[in-house]
Amino acid sequence: MSCYRCGALLTPDEIAVHRKLVNRGATRHLCKRCLAAAFAVPVSMIEERIEYFRRSGCMLFAQPGKGEQGENTGNHGRRPAEG
Repeated sequence: MSCYRCGALLTPDEIAVHRKLVNRGATRHLCKRCLAAAFAVPVSMIEERIEYFRRSGCMLFAQPGKGEQGENTGNHGRRPAEG
């Protein structure tokens, strides 16, 4: 997937931060540089938000050692229902 403004290839985290900050249901996304420009903030602030959301456990972001974003676990990180 590519940034709809500049055409740069997007990382999974760039897609995730766009969905988190702009629209969870977005189908077109901005790269970190273009997203920072749209919010008139430095790119470092977007990178800080990515790390914040990751540390907070947001499932949109790849967790170190837990697989890549988009991995389908089928239960969204929850325990299976007992019964």
